[in-house]
Amino acid sequence: MNYDGDIIRPPSEADSIILQVTVGCSHNRCTFCGAYKDENKKFRIRTDEEIAENIAFAARYCTRQRKVFLADGDALILSQKRLVPLFARIRRELPQIRRISLYGNAKAIRSKTLEELRELKSLGLDRIYMGLESGDETILARIDKGETPASMISAGRKVAEAGIFLSVTVLLGLGGVELSRQHAEATGRVLTAMAPRQIAALTLMPLAGTPLGDAVENGSFQPPDPVAMLKELRRMLISINCDKVQFMANHASNYLPISGRLGRDKDAILAIIDRALDGGIALTPEAWRAL
Repeated sequence: MNYDGDIIRPPSEADSIILQVTVGCSHNRCTFCGAYKDENKKFRIRTDEEIAENIAFAARYCTRQRKVFLADGDALILSQKRLVPLFARIRRELPQIRRISLYGNAKAIRSKTLEELRELKSLGLDRIYMGLESGDETILARIDKGETPASMISAGRKVAEAGIFLSVTVLLGLGGVELSRQHAEATGRVLTAMAPRQIAALTLMPLAGTPLGDAVENGSFQPPDPVAMLKELRRMLISINCDKVQFMANHASNYLPISGRLGRDKDAILAIIDRALDGGIALTPEAWRAL
C-alpha cells in the first residue's frame, strides 16, 4: 500500500483496509494537534490514479478484511462527484467490504446535503468519526477549531438523520485548570444534544511544537493533573444524558481505562472513577500514556 507519511486511524479501525484518499487535514489549525504538521503532510487530495493503485493492491492482498477506512484527516471534504465513484469502485473491486468509515469534521459534514449523506450511506458509508473536542464556545475559539457548539450540534444531528453511525471524540483537559468545570459541563450538554452512537474520551497530551504545547512550556496554559482529569471526566459523564450510546475512555492517553454503555452502565462507571479518586484503583503511569 502506498502512503504519504504516517497514517492515523481510530482504534476501532485496526483491522480495516486503510485507503489514503487525502493527505493531511484541510483545517489543520487546531492548537493541540500535531498530526499533520510535517512538510509531507500538506493537505492535498490524492489523484484518482494513486487511489486506484491502492484499491488494486487491496483487492489482491487484503481479501480477508471486511472494512475500509478512508484516511487522512477529513476524507469527507471531497466533493460528491469524487466520493460517489470512489465508493462505487470500492464496492466493485472489493466486494467483501461490508463497512466504509472515515473522519469527517463538522465543516465537511455541513457541506453535504442530507440527500448526499444518504447516498453515501447507500454506497456503504457506515460510520463517521467526528472530533468535537469541547462543547464550550470559549475553548473552541481558543483552540482554533473553527466551530461553535451550535455548528457542532448541527453537523452531528445531520449525520444521525442520514442514518449513519456517529462516533464523537472529546479531549479531557482541553480547558486547562482554569476552564475545567465549564469544559466538562458544556461538553456533556453538547454530547446530549448530538446524541451520537459512540463517545470516545481521550486525555490531553501537550505536544512540543504545537501552540498549546508552547503555552504549557511557557506557563500560560496549565493542564489539570491526573486527579483533576478524573474529576473532569466524572463531571462530564454526569452532564451527559444519552441512552444507548457506547462510552469509551480506554485510549492509551487516558489515566483510567473505562468503557460501558450509557445509561445502562453510567452508575457503574462513576463508581469506578470514585474508587480511583479514593486511591482504590491505580492510575496509568505517565510514562505509559501514549497517543
